[in-house]
Amino acid sequence: PVCGRNRPEGKILETVGVFEAVKQHGKYETGQLFLHSVFGYRGIVLFPWHARLYDRDITPPMSDSKPEPPGAHGSKEVKGKTHTYYQVLIDTRDCPHISQRSQTEAVTFLANHDDSRALYAIPGLDYVSHEDILPYNSTEQVPIQHELFERFLMYNPAKSLKNRNAWQEKNHPWLELSDVHRETTENIRVTVIPFYMGMREAQNSHVYWWRYCIRLENMGSEVVQLRERHWRIFSLSGTLETVRGRGVVGREPVLSKEQPAFQYSSHVSLQAPSGHMWGTFRIERTDGSHFDVRIPPFSLESNKDDKAPPAGYTF
Repeated sequence: PVCGRNRPEGKILETVGVFEAVKQHGKYETGQLFLHSVFGYRGIVLFPWHARLYDRDITPPMSDSKPEPPGAHGSKEVKGKTHTYYQVLIDTRDCPHISQRSQTEAVTFLANHDDSRALYAIPGLDYVSHEDILPYNSTEQVPIQHELFERFLMYNPAKSLKNRNAWQEKNHPWLELSDVHRETTENIRVTVIPFYMGMREAQNSHVYWWRYCIRLENMGSEVVQLRERHWRIFSLSGTLETVRGRGVVGREPVLSKEQPAFQYSSHVSLQAPSGHMWGTFRIERTDGSHFDVRIPPFSLESNKDDKAPPAGYTF
């Protein structure tokens, strides 16, 4: 395959390896090289996760569904199905060239309780669906550039495995992907993945934090632009918060046939160990008309064994 990168003098195509057959069944193993089918970056599989995919585009059988009250959004029962996702390393050489369509993803978590201000990030990590992966192989000794590649995937296989397992076990509460939520409105598909980050003590109360990763994909041919977001955040403590604003993460991305997707992450906190979020994105067509795209409801759950997060980087 070739990897396309945009530069001032135009797009540069580089040969990076030879495509392999896409797996229709089973999963890709640790060390599998791939191109991301949507964002085009080079990556390598760190390890797979089994997630529950709640896909609201799939109509459940009548016996499994409950009637949805008029005007209600989010009351329809959707059963989760097991789906394979992967935690991957993004090649740092490709990060500048995907920044218009995706943040350079990072896993974030809180520091230990004696430093209430610290937020730590492990850059260049992403979570991808099985369908996102276009596998290839390479003869390069170092096919991927990432600070964790040498530690987890190079040289001594036994030592690399030990490092990976120790790192995964220590950071498991902040790495684990458990639920994925997906819904399509007028050809715009929204996928949400929430991650628990940890708990803080503040003014004699507990504050729980989550990161959520959102991908918007234009499944049609019409050019549209995201203009506004409208969130509703319910906490188990009994509060319901409404958040409305322009764009997302300071951007108002255009979704076209050439660049159909945009991905970003944000954070939310609650004064309770669980809650729910849902909402809409206001989308504008080229003729100036608007429509609202539903953000599928998703739960915010803290880990039952809320261990103290690691005190800083674990490398």
